[in-house]
Order: sequence, then structure tokens, then C-alpha cells
Amino acid sequence: MQELIINNDVIESQNEKKLKHHREDFDCLAQNLNNRGFEIEKLVDLASKYGIAIPSWGTGTGGTRFARYPGKGEPGGIMDKIDDCSVINQLTTCTPSISIHIPWDKPKDPKSLKLHAKRRGLSFDAMNSNSFQDQENQKYSYKFGSLSHTDLNTRKQAIDHNIECIEIGKVLGSKALTVWIGDGSNFPGQSNFKKAFERYIESASEIYSALPQDWLMYLEHKIYEPAFYSTVIQDWGSNYLAAVELGDKAQCLVDLGHHAPTVNIEMIVSRLIQFKKLGGFHFNDSKYGDDDLDSGSINPYQLFLVFSELVQASLENSEFRPAFMLDQSHNVTDPIESLMVSAIETQRAFIQAHLVDRDCLNFAQESNDALLASEAMKNAFRTDVSPILREARFRTNGALEPIKCFRASRYRDQVAEIRPKILSGSSGIV
Repeated sequence: MQELIINNDVIESQNEKKLKHHREDFDCLAQNLNNRGFEIEKLVDLASKYGIAIPSWGTGTGGTRFARYPGKGEPGGIMDKIDDCSVINQLTTCTPSISIHIPWDKPKDPKSLKLHAKRRGLSFDAMNSNSFQDQENQKYSYKFGSLSHTDLNTRKQAIDHNIECIEIGKVLGSKALTVWIGDGSNFPGQSNFKKAFERYIESASEIYSALPQDWLMYLEHKIYEPAFYSTVIQDWGSNYLAAVELGDKAQCLVDLGHHAPTVNIEMIVSRLIQFKKLGGFHFNDSKYGDDDLDSGSINPYQLFLVFSELVQASLENSEFRPAFMLDQSHNVTDPIESLMVSAIETQRAFIQAHLVDRDCLNFAQESNDALLASEAMKNAFRTDVSPILREARFRTNGALEPIKCFRASRYRDQVAEIRPKILSGSSGIV
């Protein structure tokens, strides 16, 4: 039985304050959608079944290259992070799994960690390896790369770390490994592009060979940082080529913040779907680069357009089920609140994408009617589906207003009294 952290009385009390207005909003939207040919009950059911994974590293305050300003009640370890994730799921009811990063959250006893997560009503999504930072007592440095390093011993160290992540994941019940590397170069001529990519493929092949039969390997690309001149897996093209080279279990992972500001991410999504190589997402938002801002905070329309491609693909193939995960850094907000908002924003885009009049859109596309096609998309995006999301939460014992309920619970104050205070001053991410 799931052990809940926030008392149900708090949720029920907060819901009671909003229930009357919610019912009015829900009935009004139901009539509006019915006039447009949509059944609101089907949409509520879709919202209730929607799920996105919470990143363990996202529950702590992030940081920039210059500083990190921890908040009160910061998680002191993976067990605390599990508790924070369970609160997010309890209130939003759409974050049933957690994705952990090794060695940041390397458990001393994976079986105990799995049991603790199960008690909190959570399962484990993809494992995440870290070969972009040097760790204490690490023999070989990743300053000049990991899986593509010129030194065989360094590459072997990175390969072994990824295999270790797989072994931990097998105990936790995970079914996937996400691999992102910061390998590349900062100066022209520093790296041989061809040889670096060959070394990456060779190293990734060894990791791929260690995958269980029912696992997937998500390859993640990023246009820049920390390699500012060239990055080994810098775009979806390199990502796709590597995934094809490795095999069917290798899939491309799209991080919305890993592209140049003007890149058409939704078209990349379409291409990867078309060639059966879209494995999943790290959802966030970006202004100039990989800011890892809250999902939907800058460009909610782009988020909607991405989900429109995903919904179209699911309508054509019911077996299409990419992995949804958040990957964000929260520097000035409460991480729990930001993760709740972000999860709900992706759920919002998912439901909005189901409101696209596909017949109208197809007609407009075949008729080369650009304006009609644009309006078909905008009509869905303009629809405020908040009542649907609230109803889905209400029916699954969640909170109508998660942020207000979280604050009313005083969870942050309570854990601040028992968790050791983390000092300011350090830079970087958790």
C-alpha cells in the first residue's frame, strides 16, 4: 500500500474550496467541446493515464557556473529525493516514476531504494550515467572526453560506468539507459571529427552489448556546452546515425533545451518518428541555450507542436510509446513546485494536441491552405484545458490546485526542520 506524505485531509480541504467553481468550469468546457465534436470524458481518461518521469536531480536547487543558492529543506540524498518525488506525484497524479543519475544518486543498497520507492508509490524510469564530470577518487579525467577520449583507459572507465548503471537499473526495475556525453572540442583542430565519432561508436557498442534484451539505450544530443566548438553528438543527425549503427535497442532522446533557438524541434520529432528512432524526451524550456527552464515557461506553443506530432504518431500506431521525462535546473524557484508545474504543462500540451481537428488539418495540408492549417492548430492550442486536468487529478485523489495545496501542507517547512542545511557558495548543478 502506498504511504502518503501529505495528509489527505489537507488535499480534501483545499479541494473543497475550489470544487464548486471547478464544476462550473468543467461543465462549461464540456459543452464547448461537445459543440466541436469532442467528448470531454475521453479527454479526462487520457489525462488520467498520462505519466512523465521526475528527475531525481531536479528535486534539489540547481545552479549556474557562478553560484548556487540552496533553499530550505533541500534533499540530503536519494531517499529524500524519493520523498519529494512522491509528494509531486501525490498532488499531480501524473508523475508515477523517477529517473535517477549515477553517481549523484548511487544507492548503497539498490534493493532498499526500490522498496522505499515502492512504498511511496513510485517506480524507476531510465537510468542516467555521468561521464561529463570527474568524481572523487576517479582515476582518469574526462576533461578531454569520455566515450570518445583518445586514451583507451579513459574510454574503458566511461564504458564500465555505464555498464554499472545498467546493473543498478536491473535491480531497480528500470528498462532503459540514457547516455549523454559532453565530449567535443573548444578549438579548431583540437579534435579529429571522424576519429572522435568512431571512438564514440566503438565505446557505445560495448555498452549496447551489455543491455538486457528488454532494455533500450537512449542517445542524447546537444549542440554545445561544455564543448563550445564541436560536440561529438551535436545534433539529431549524428544521434540518428549512431543509433542506427548500434542497433534496434538504440533510440534517440530529444532534450528540448539542446538545440539552437531557431531550430524546428517538432520537425526533428517527426523525422525520428518516421524512421522509428524516437525513444523519448527530456522536457524543459529554453530562451537562448540550454537554460533548462520550466516546461512551457518560454514557448508553450512549441511544446504543443511537439505533442501534436506525438499524438498524430500514436493515432497512426497505437504501439508508439516514447518515454517522457523532465530535465530541468531550478535556480530561483522551489524545485517541487517547478516540477509540478512542468509536469502539468506537458500534460496540458498532450491534451491540447488531442483537440486538433485532424480532418480539417489534413484537408488544409492537401489543399495547400496555409492559413486554415495554422488556424486548425491554433484553435486547439487556444483551448484552456485546465478543467480537464483538474478533473483528472480530482478523480485520482490529487489536488485541484497542486501549488496551493503544497504550500498549505507546509511540507517544505516540515522537512527543513529535519534535513541538514546545505550551505551556499558552490556552483554547478545538484
